[in-house]
Amino acid sequence: MEEKTPGTAGAIGIPAKLYRIGELVKHTPFSRQTLHNYTIMGLINEAEWTEGGHRLYHESVFERLGRILALKETKTLSEIRDIMLRTEQP
Repeated sequence: MEEKTPGTAGAIGIPAKLYRIGELVKHTPFSRQTLHNYTIMGLINEAEWTEGGHRLYHESVFERLGRILALKETKTLSEIRDIMLRTEQP
């Protein structure tokens, strides 16, 4: 799955950056285990897998993690999952 953003020439695009879980750990307050749990719960989703079996996450995962962090102040993870599922449906 390769998402592209419009390039300056319009004919080519720049591939979206994909992040390994270690990079997410480095740039967020979440541990590797927490991110794994969020993936299992469906709070975040991997975009692709490497040939070696590592999860890769789309750059939009940072926005979702920020939303989760904000909601955690007043909601349980189960409530957060329900909220996120409701807001994602068309």
